Amino acid sequence: MTKQITLFALALSALTAWGQTAPGPKKLKFLTPADINPARLLPPPPADGSEAQVQEMADLKRLLNHRTPERFTQAKWDQDHEDATAFSDVIGPAFDLKALPATARLLADVENDQSVAASAAKEYFHRVFPAVIDTSITDLNCDPAAVRAGAAKPGGRVRRSYPSGHATLGYSVGVVLATLIPEKAQAIEARASEYGYSREVCAEHYHSDVDASHALGVAVGTMLLNNAALKPEIDSARAELRAARITTVK
Repeated sequence: MTKQITLFALALSALTAWGQTAPGPKKLKFLTPADINPARLLPPPPADGSEAQVQEMADLKRLLNHRTPERFTQAKWDQDHEDATAFSDVIGPAFDLKALPATARLLADVENDQSVAASAAKEYFHRVFPAVIDTSITDLNCDPAAVRAGAAKPGGRVRRSYPSGHATLGYSVGVVLATLIPEKAQAIEARASEYGYSREVCAEHYHSDVDASHALGVAVGTMLLNNAALKPEIDSARAELRAARITTVK
């Protein structure tokens, strides 16, 4: 346990150091470092070169060989929309965050804390992206130029595969939206799963990366829904969604 705490502290230190040189570094607003401790929330990923990792790579290549152009287009759209708008289609046209300021504020805070949690886990586990390990899939990626740039840069950010940031957002925001709009909970949860799967279709992540995002996103979303300091925002968003006739639940 002491070793785990030390590694987590180092991961947070690295994240903070990076944030000091990056625009708009994100900090936790409602959760605490203990809440998002990846050593407590996630198992380690398969080690590079292990039988499990080799099998995961084979599974990823098989998926890439059979993906359809339509599903690849969807995956690229998902990559370009790393926010709550990913759920607009399943919720309906009334779900316009420009017209829902209370809901937008809540979801922005959810997105913030889940992003810090995902980044801390990435720094803690330090897993190499699949397209960096096997460059034969680079051109199948949703953004091959970004993969090459990251791999070529000394000390490039190539060890951040586990978990997926996009998928963690999808699952955490999905949990919150499914709670606020229970009439559409199943559709929202299915969309979160589809959004996570897009990371594999994009050749960005292994399946276990997305599985880890599922666990982390649900954990973070659930903790936020039960966070006393966030409750006023949750209540305001629920009232706003009810007034907009997006939900009938009080």
